[in-house]
Amino acid sequence: MEEQEKKKILLVEDDEGLADVYKARLDAEGFEVFHCDNGESALSDALKYRPDLILLDVMMPKISGFDVLDILRNTPDTSEIKIIMLTALSQDSDKERAKELGVDDYLVKSQVVITDVIERIRYHLGIK
Repeated sequence: MEEQEKKKILLVEDDEGLADVYKARLDAEGFEVFHCDNGESALSDALKYRPDLILLDVMMPKISGFDVLDILRNTPDTSEIKIIMLTALSQDSDKERAKELGVDDYLVKSQVVITDVIERIRYHLGIK
């Protein structure tokens, strides 16, 4: 039986400590993880690595997560990538904005633990 190809995840997070925790856990879960810490890099990395899913922070240097989401959704090469926003923003208006821009999921950092995030990633990638 062929070994299933590792699913690729692009982690876009400017908090280095948090990024390290997520990267370690995603590696342990068997994902291939790429990390960048700003919106500009997120756009180029999405094209470069063609991730299966992007875990996207909203408040970041250079380009906000909302703008990154908008650009990715309107770019043919990246429009189908699953995108989960993981953010400190818990306002309904932020959630609505993300939905309007086409986010697949919206998780508030203070309301989830890493296990929840892994579950949502598996769900969106169709992994049991």
